[in-house]
Amino acid sequence: MPIIRTAVPKHTTQEIKLNIVQGIHSALVEAIGMPEDELFNLVSSYESADFFYSRSFNGITRSDNFICIEITMRRGRSDAMKKALYAAISRNLNDKAGVSPKDVFIFIHENDYSDWSVGNGVFAMQIAQQRGID
Repeated sequence: MPIIRTAVPKHTTQEIKLNIVQGIHSALVEAIGMPEDELFNLVSSYESADFFYSRSFNGITRSDNFICIEITMRRGRSDAMKKALYAAISRNLNDKAGVSPKDVFIFIHENDYSDWSVGNGVFAMQIAQQRGID
């Protein structure tokens, strides 16, 4: 179950935020086989004066619409899956939210089930992708 933190410029509308979240979620479902109901994305807005980033890192020209996506998920996805994920996120954000792929910065933190509790104070290692009862 990935959890995503997405930083967007303060001027981003609620509609565009929703399209960004949906674009990321669709890419996770498509590229790594994440179940549809595993949507956890904390969107935060930043003032331009509060986020310092290179406008030309690695030869890519970035604009004032720069979006930073941080994905924390269980270890085990292949490099090919991650490559497909990055491409799908960039494509979806361009298509659904009008965000240039040049303005999409993505990074992943990986960990294990033992690093999660996803509800009811239960150690995730005990449930490992099983459906619980409420």
